[in-house]
Amino acid sequence: MMLDSITTPLSRRGLLGGAAAFSAVLLTGCGAESKPATTTAGQPRRGGRLRAAFAGGGVNETLDPHLANLFNEASRAKALFDKLADYGPDVSIQPRLAESWEPNADLTRWTIRLRQATFHDGKPVRAADVLYSYTRITDPAKAFRAKASLDMIDLRNSRAVDDRTVELALKRPFADFPNVLAAFGAYIVPEGATAFEKPIGSGPFTFGSWQPGRSLLLKRYDGYWDGAAYLDELEYLISNEESARVNALLAGQVDYAHDITPTTARTYERDNRITVTRMPNSTMQSFAMKVDRPPFDNRDLREAMFLLTDRQQLVDTVLAGSGQVGNDLFGKGYQHYAGDIAQRTRDLDRAKSLIDKAGARGLRITLDTAPVASGFVEAASVFTEQAGQAGLVIETRLGNKDTYWKDILTSGVLASYRSGAMPIETHISQRLLTGSTTNATRWARPDFDALYNKAISSNDDQARKQAYGDMQRQLHAEGGFLIWGFADFLVAARPQVGGISADAPANTLDWARFDKVWLG
Repeated sequence: MMLDSITTPLSRRGLLGGAAAFSAVLLTGCGAESKPATTTAGQPRRGGRLRAAFAGGGVNETLDPHLANLFNEASRAKALFDKLADYGPDVSIQPRLAESWEPNADLTRWTIRLRQATFHDGKPVRAADVLYSYTRITDPAKAFRAKASLDMIDLRNSRAVDDRTVELALKRPFADFPNVLAAFGAYIVPEGATAFEKPIGSGPFTFGSWQPGRSLLLKRYDGYWDGAAYLDELEYLISNEESARVNALLAGQVDYAHDITPTTARTYERDNRITVTRMPNSTMQSFAMKVDRPPFDNRDLREAMFLLTDRQQLVDTVLAGSGQVGNDLFGKGYQHYAGDIAQRTRDLDRAKSLIDKAGARGLRITLDTAPVASGFVEAASVFTEQAGQAGLVIETRLGNKDTYWKDILTSGVLASYRSGAMPIETHISQRLLTGSTTNATRWARPDFDALYNKAISSNDDQARKQAYGDMQRQLHAEGGFLIWGFADFLVAARPQVGGISADAPANTLDWARFDKVWLG
């Protein structure tokens, strides 16, 4: 089917009436419950055009991989470009353009060997391209996504040893430096690249045509270092409303619909026109308590909050069962996760006792929330009822969805919070150190900072594991994140589509990746 024939917008009424073109309504949405993915795709085969429907950002969308922020922009970036490394299913670091990396003795200089890879114009990926890309990302006059992560690199003292070897100097010792290579948005572009209307990358697909806010057509790059894609063509189509994406899928006008809701998954779980793929542990669901001010500067009250929470009820109602309970720790199942800490369960009697000890019986607490993420308002409502059973009065306050994330960093005492996948080290460094710039709980502990510094400056894997475990035990006992669950991320596709990974939390390598997908 021709591109224009399926991207002409129709009304919402037309869509719900069975038409399969796309509307342009702002998207929100998250995980869902599904049956196990079943396909009729058979064995991998080459050929065909896969049409993938995503929510978009209108005419302001970009193909600049260093600016990628939306789900569709992130997926398109990995189709067109590569990073030196990326996140595996457990968010451990997997080599991509980097064939290997090796630190010096004090972890302040890392030597990276590049694999033999080429850009779409046939030119090899070189150390000079890496240095240019990282210099561009860290430009103080710009606001590129990976800027903060790459800031620890001392680029003035870094160098290209030869075309396939780059030596990166760091501003401080860092044992987990490969996390930086995999940072969201840290893509390698050709030296000198400044315009991305017709981008040249080293990814599995080459640029075909682009209509911002409507569609992007890509073609297989036969010279891809990781093996040529099965698909001849990959087409991204914009559909901001989830119902529109699903209707288009049912009508056969798209092959893949990104980000579907629990209701949709349940509605179509027995429909042979749709296959749902669940991606576990994709999104942390939580409430953030500010520990530097009343009432949550009281440790007993924080523990009471942990104990009054019915996590299973939140998972069952807010996530429609599409997820699993949390244990007040980020990164369940990820590398370095402290799985030996016993799962916290609801203990209403103990919670009431701690509330009385804190002198907080009947205390009125404001919970900030906003419709910035699927389930936020619903979770606040359920939690309010749970807290009431323990003698606390939670009053929800709806914030401005456009400024919510900025507002809750400094104001208020309790807020709805969530996070996508990232290494546990990154979560700690960005959110839990005294100087972290996105510290929503205002957690600041010199001994905790010292444990982090011990972990990142040690060459001893066992010592680092112990330090990460000690940090998590401290957070579990007295931290400010009440992490009640982890939501699955769900996508839908026609049964004829094979190769969609079910072991890829959102933001990891195999999520929204299409070079290993085929059409049966």
